[in-house]
Amino acid sequence: MQPITPRRLYIQEVSVRDGFQIEPRFIPTAQKIALVDRLSRTGLAKIEVTSFVSPKAIPQLADAADVMRGIARVPGVVFAALVPNVRGAERALECGVDEINLVMSASRSHGLANLRMTPEQSLERFAEIVAVTRGSAATLNVALSTAFGCPFDGDVPAERVLGIVQRVAELGIAGVSLCDTTGMANPRQVAALLAAVRERFPRLQLTAHFHNTRGMGLANALAALEVGIDRFDASLGGLGGCPFAPGATGNICTEDLVHMFAQMGLDTGVDLGALLAVAADLPAIVGHEEPGQVMKAGPSDRRYPVPEAAA
Repeated sequence: MQPITPRRLYIQEVSVRDGFQIEPRFIPTAQKIALVDRLSRTGLAKIEVTSFVSPKAIPQLADAADVMRGIARVPGVVFAALVPNVRGAERALECGVDEINLVMSASRSHGLANLRMTPEQSLERFAEIVAVTRGSAATLNVALSTAFGCPFDGDVPAERVLGIVQRVAELGIAGVSLCDTTGMANPRQVAALLAAVRERFPRLQLTAHFHNTRGMGLANALAALEVGIDRFDASLGGLGGCPFAPGATGNICTEDLVHMFAQMGLDTGVDLGALLAVAADLPAIVGHEEPGQVMKAGPSDRRYPVPEAAA
């Protein structure tokens, strides 16, 4: 198979939702708004701002409406929110979200642990949400968790994933994110599954969502790129992880991903310098260091003074 390299890539930031949801210390609403406002000026294509879930389930995101209403809308940036049910969709629409991100699991056990629903029940819920959002300006996307493997059930057959995507497409939903929720994917698997989905559903807008749990996040992103994927979720500083999946550490790091693509000569639309400036302030917001590598080492085209001994 010859590599397929898109001319323009789209980087979609998830730190303020996917990343913040597992932080034990509540991050003040004003800090969340300020962070989104800074991120929205770096050239990111989309920012998943928050999630309209029960405050009891995820206390960190109890201020979802205040954050969504408080951010400055930047033209050209899609401001999205995750919703788990009809009531969440209604709340999101009241706040004027650009995109509603629905979530389900490809595996039965993770779906029950994360959402208390089987995949079949999730699809039934999606049909209700589609009806509620019909006629609104918001678009719909489905994030399909454990698409590359489940920490409880193990391998998830590709045909199962393709069958779920078929059901999603039949609902009239235009976008699907295939998510490696616990970092179980490998590049060969990624290329095979994403190529199969692209071939069978050429009109769907596909996003690749990888975690770096086992150090293969950027390798998986490269494999996705080579079969034509042009949209990638990532998290500032590599923040995040699934609270309902054992061992699920952070997402691939946004600044590391942008740096890799830039060094390959690809256009992400993102100002890496501006992004690194935002990333530099992240540890002060969350209260701990993050695993991003470019933030520590600097871009590979940075040059340093020659040591006196070598002059």
